[in-house]
Amino acid sequence: MTPGNFNHHGVWAVYKFEMGRFKRTAWQSVVAPVLTTTLYFVVFGAAIGSRIQEMDGINYGAFIVPGLIMMTLLIQSIFNGSFGIYFPKFNGTVYELLSAPISYAEAVLAYVGAAATKSVILGLIMLATASFFVELKIQHPIWMMIFMILIATTFCLFGFILGIWASNFEQLSMVPTLIITPLTFLGGAFYSIDLLPGIWRTISLFNPVVYLVNGFRWSFYDSADISVWVSLFVTLAFLALCMAIIAFIFKTGYKLKP
Repeated sequence: MTPGNFNHHGVWAVYKFEMGRFKRTAWQSVVAPVLTTTLYFVVFGAAIGSRIQEMDGINYGAFIVPGLIMMTLLIQSIFNGSFGIYFPKFNGTVYELLSAPISYAEAVLAYVGAAATKSVILGLIMLATASFFVELKIQHPIWMMIFMILIATTFCLFGFILGIWASNFEQLSMVPTLIITPLTFLGGAFYSIDLLPGIWRTISLFNPVVYLVNGFRWSFYDSADISVWVSLFVTLAFLALCMAIIAFIFKTGYKLKP
């Protein structure tokens, strides 16, 4: 695929269709995360925050904002990326996509681009919601957006892989529910890993979500448990891995072609 033969109309058609589905489910897609954010602030910010005044010199209510946004961003990105390709595969319309005059790279760009757009919109809505509960001062707003877009795109790609792999709805929801959510809670979303005893802090460094949360938190408060460059490297490495797996899937037709 070269710029000269890039199928703009095909990419835009798929992107527009996916965004249209987002608008039709706006109540579920937008209101539910906002309500969840509010509940988390009531529980963590009010109940626990009244006992823990500060974390790393930051008001606890403000400290949990990046972790809370990150948790929702990861889960929603996986769901958005996986459902976009799973439903065409489920109802058989994926064969129309495979036979259409649109390359695999263009198809992935359209589906993942739409999924990442939805996730970033939700992340910004959650950020706006959080601002009603705590005073936020984002030290590096450009880096905040870079991390948000990179992480949303990476996990939408991961969700895209999951959507191709999954054979039923149970498998589709298994990874976000049983793996990503626990990793997020154990990844320093609501606490500093520096508070952990030595051995447990070392173990936590094998959790990839730790690097994502800390990179995102650094963009807010210019402070994190992990170097921002290490966080950025881990994010880009996972992005490259997901792209390599998707290239392999389309090259071999894994679970796409009979």
